Amino acid sequence: MINVIGLGYIGLPTALMMASHGVEVIGTDYNKKLVETLQAGHTTFKEEGLDQLFEDALEAGIRFTTEYQVTDTYIISVPTPYDKFSKKVDACYVVEAVRGVLKVAPKGAVIVIESTVSPGTIDKYVRPVMKESGCTIGVDIHLVHAPERIIPGNMVYELLHNNRTIGADDMETGEKVKQYYASFCQGEIVVTDIRTAEMTKVVENTYRAVNIAFANELAKICRHDDMDVYEIIRICNMHPRVNILQPGPGVGGHCISVDPWFLVGDYPSLAKVIDESMKTNDGMPDFVLNRIHEIMEEKGLTDISRVGLYGLTYKENVDDMRESPTLQLLESQERHLAPGLKVYDPFITEDVVENQFHSLDAFLDAVDMVVIMVKHDEIRKNMDRLTQKVVMDCHNICQLDGVYHI
Repeated sequence: MINVIGLGYIGLPTALMMASHGVEVIGTDYNKKLVETLQAGHTTFKEEGLDQLFEDALEAGIRFTTEYQVTDTYIISVPTPYDKFSKKVDACYVVEAVRGVLKVAPKGAVIVIESTVSPGTIDKYVRPVMKESGCTIGVDIHLVHAPERIIPGNMVYELLHNNRTIGADDMETGEKVKQYYASFCQGEIVVTDIRTAEMTKVVENTYRAVNIAFANELAKICRHDDMDVYEIIRICNMHPRVNILQPGPGVGGHCISVDPWFLVGDYPSLAKVIDESMKTNDGMPDFVLNRIHEIMEEKGLTDISRVGLYGLTYKENVDDMRESPTLQLLESQERHLAPGLKVYDPFITEDVVENQFHSLDAFLDAVDMVVIMVKHDEIRKNMDRLTQKVVMDCHNICQLDGVYHI
């Protein structure tokens, strides 16, 4: 039996996938309300294919609890934020989960850390906790790092098809854990050492962050001299060895906007390109806010309360708001003492910010200017309704005349 600790955006799909493929699974989370929701037969966030996967897992016998279980294998999938001052990983949730497991784990149990961590985190934080508890690592408890590789909006498919990395102290334990993931994973599963597994996951997200930053910086350069960044990127990408990404209003989620900072925090004198790239991405919501004011002046708009931000989530067609560029922009707006922007997102049904709307009709009636922060399918299908609005399109998806861009 596997006890999955942490039933959020990563832990829950992982638990469901294993259960639906023949592995006995009990999911544990400290959030009693979340566990009660799952016990009542309801998922806790929206994701394509998740409801069907949940039904399959329930039929296979998955259970949910707030208690740690006595078993031979644990998968820890809890948040790993970073300290915004030091830029280092905050491993407190991982450490607390490990402490909880050690209270009940039998001799020889395997603890798998799925949470993304910086290179050396398991050596610095996890192993000392185990030694303090009197465990002999490799005898009493075996350690493994199996970083997740999925993205909201496509989780079920990527769980099935993405390649995986298993980092272990010894190949025997690594191969044992590999078999659990092989129960559902159709991609290649590589077994390596723990520190390599830690580094590869962070590097993957850093690579993407740096490339996004290049596109965003290019957009700023082109804006400065009134050039069309999208046309420039289109032409450059005709080169066989060039693949420039598209600029956007910022970077959100709990991977690309967070993980690269781990390297900056741990290697401040070395990670210079990464540091500047993250600063570029983090500065995009402010850049968008400045563009909004520029466009308002050009169009003679004086009432900020007649400007609406379309989209609250960090990416399209999900309900995940973690590190959302829209939320970052709203925070910046408050610092500049210019409140009043309207907000709407079809995936966010509860009030989470001021001036939030819950229908596209009401939102459009309340604004003269629409800023497309997220490219949900809904707005793509309703472009004809923006013809009488001033539109700032942060994703280059709107083909109407007179549209403004980043």
